[in-house]
Amino acid sequence: MSNTHFVNKNHFDPNKEESLTPEQERYYLATQWQLMWWKLKRHRLAMVSGGILAFMYFSVIIAELLAPYTLTSRNTDFIYAPPQELHIFHEGSFVGPFVYGLKYQLNMKTLKREYTENTGIIHPVRFFCSGDSYQFWGLFNSSFHIFCPAKNGMLFLLGTDRLGRDVLSRIVYGTRISLTVGLIGIIFSFLIGITIGGLAGYYGGWIDNLTQRTIEVIRSFPELPLWMALSASLPITWSPILIYFGITLILGMLDWTGLARAVRSKLLSLREEDFAQAAQLMGAKPRRVIARHLLPSFTSHLIASATLSIPSMILGETALSFLGLGLRPPITSWGVLLTEAQNINAVELYPWIMTPVIPVIIVVLAFNFFGDGLRDAADPYR
Repeated sequence: MSNTHFVNKNHFDPNKEESLTPEQERYYLATQWQLMWWKLKRHRLAMVSGGILAFMYFSVIIAELLAPYTLTSRNTDFIYAPPQELHIFHEGSFVGPFVYGLKYQLNMKTLKREYTENTGIIHPVRFFCSGDSYQFWGLFNSSFHIFCPAKNGMLFLLGTDRLGRDVLSRIVYGTRISLTVGLIGIIFSFLIGITIGGLAGYYGGWIDNLTQRTIEVIRSFPELPLWMALSASLPITWSPILIYFGITLILGMLDWTGLARAVRSKLLSLREEDFAQAAQLMGAKPRRVIARHLLPSFTSHLIASATLSIPSMILGETALSFLGLGLRPPITSWGVLLTEAQNINAVELYPWIMTPVIPVIIVVLAFNFFGDGLRDAADPYR
């Protein structure tokens, strides 16, 4: 039997320095946020949802430019006009985006305005044009719109309401209120949830017991009736701005319980880690240990929790405003717009007044999908 030794080419030689590939080196040196971003990019549905949310929140900034009409523009000759179909060709010839004129007659049996297209009248859609005047964020006057109706023409892509106001324009303006309610509400919720949950998780003992019993009492109440009761307690003499902040404060104060429990459970496990014990032995105060060492360890989970909490606040504001207990005119939100759909007879005759519910569904689904993607990306075991 030969004593020849066979050399394995893959044998590790401790005296030989092995180099990493650029991809491996990039991976090993990546920060937590870089790893989270790479995992999130593989979640296509979350990326699409994030793009939708980015566009929606960007539209909050330029609502006046996106809306073809101003918030209070009325077309009294076209009350409850149906959505107009957008055309490109007229009698086989390319014209560009346009809508046909409308003519109507009153049905004496149903007392309903019946509109029909007048194909003899063409209203081209203008782009980057001058239209209704407005004050941009209350800073300066302007009349610039990204798109607007033809001069002395009409453009009702989602129809009009009972006062002849363009539904699409009012939805665009309502986006500003409905989406910011969720953001401001989540700020209140985070401040309360992180503070109370952090104290309960770090100190434990009677503070933890008192916190848990308080959370259980709050969560035992049905959410919507509690919102309604607190909203109804707001003084009717308050200005629309005070009502707006009052509603956001109510939504934030009642949504902190789930976050507080999540923070508490995380801190209970992290406070015994070596890095936390080392900070305490070096004389760091509890506030510094929590803020500088413990909370950053699961910041990604907090962000994911935020994206999943905002939809509930948007739905809460929409429900309260729909029931007449939330925001009220002249403030315009998606919930305020849906108050016109309380009359089932109006919905049956003019179903397009229900269109404000479409952006609510889109935003809530986008937040849920994006939150799921963030949660998966933030999970170190995935």
